[in-house]
Amino acid sequence: MTIGAAAASSATGQAAGSTIRERIVAAATDLTTTEGWSAVTMSRLADLVGVSRQTVYNEIGTKPALAETMILSELARFLEQVDRAFLAHPDNLIDAVRAAVIGVLEFAEGNPLLHAIVSATHGADTELLPLLTTHAGALMGTAKMVVAEHIAHHDLDLTEAQRGFAIDAIVRIVLSHVMQPSGTPAEAADGVTWVASQALSKRQA
Repeated sequence: MTIGAAAASSATGQAAGSTIRERIVAAATDLTTTEGWSAVTMSRLADLVGVSRQTVYNEIGTKPALAETMILSELARFLEQVDRAFLAHPDNLIDAVRAAVIGVLEFAEGNPLLHAIVSATHGADTELLPLLTTHAGALMGTAKMVVAEHIAHHDLDLTEAQRGFAIDAIVRIVLSHVMQPSGTPAEAADGVTWVASQALSKRQA
């Protein structure tokens, strides 16, 4: 199992297959992208999934908990792009970083849930946006864990603290471009790659 797939399992609480929990999260995502987060209620999700409202609460919890689960579930799809990039460039860290950034930003361009949250054109409200900005702790933590596990395979001339700070900086830069793109994914990737090349130097023999 790749790291991104593992993150998907952690985010949804299940590995593979259409579980009740996954169906609830998928229904919430569809409603958010088509009608807005305000249209998402536990009763409506229960009707869409074909379960009782109590089952929805038992599987998910509160609506704020549903919001975080939905965001983390979508994050797992972004992290699959990171997995692919690092697996495609196992011996070249900088090429892997560039490919990962391009993959993430290109995926973000066509992501309807992200667009609904950021643009608020479908009724997204302040309960969702902070999960991608000021309250993005869970999202950042998961993303940094995935990147750190990939980078751990490379011998770097960095202390553990320096490595952690470099990863934190790279993830924050990429997230800022996801939320507010400036230029094309390739142009953004060039900038992030330059930062990564400065921060992630190879250990000298």
